[in-house]
Amino acid sequence: MNVLVCVKQIPDPNTPGKLDPRTKRLVREGDLVLDPGDEHAVEAGLQLVEKDAGEVTLVSMGPPRALEAIRRGLAMGAHRGILVTDPELENSDALSTARAIAGAIKGQQFDLIICGTESTDGSSGAVPAQLAELLGWPLLSFAKKLEVANGKATIDRQTDEGYDVVEAPLPAVVTVTGGINEARYPALRGIMQAKNKEVKQLALAEIKLDGQVGKAALTQEVVEVAPAEARKAGEVIEDKGDGAKRVADFLKDLKVI
Repeated sequence: MNVLVCVKQIPDPNTPGKLDPRTKRLVREGDLVLDPGDEHAVEAGLQLVEKDAGEVTLVSMGPPRALEAIRRGLAMGAHRGILVTDPELENSDALSTARAIAGAIKGQQFDLIICGTESTDGSSGAVPAQLAELLGWPLLSFAKKLEVANGKATIDRQTDEGYDVVEAPLPAVVTVTGGINEARYPALRGIMQAKNKEVKQLALAEIKLDGQVGKAALTQEVVEVAPAEARKAGEVIEDKGDGAKRVADFLKDLKVI
């Protein structure tokens, strides 16, 4: 089984994020890490190929420094990586990202593509569905359990009430939640081996997407950024015998009851 896992390098979520006042986008400097949600996707892919022989390939789109995130996944045990990197991809929207990934893997055979549910920095959750549409593959989303057998993928899709069992024929795109597994920590041996594993770097011209992605093809634009409204102080009710009625009236005004 050949599994492709989409990964992304993001600013460390444990540090306060900053917005560039000019571009109105997240500043991607300082400590950058492999998105924690993608670690679960890598782990899910590794578990599949350990059960049924194959390879895990990592793919990412970003600046040259994004290679560090791929190396982290390789240290976990993935076999090789692909990095789509080009100055024209700076500040790409979700659709451009999906197009770039689809272009990078064109002509290659994968049984399954695994993604995190959404990136920790952008939180749009749009890329996996767009990628599935571009490839013409079914999408299985919010998987808290994943099994592959007899040419199909079966997931437990997490819902507010519990889970749904959903299946689709291979090849397919799957998004996984953080509850699907506990991602392994790279051992020293894995870190050393990762330095010698193949990572192919591709520019837009090499995947024949000049003018079709990135700055030349934006479908989304951040036009304004404003601070969230401060939370208003609540009302303190001193119970003088009519406290229950006042609470009930308050809930009625909110149309809760």
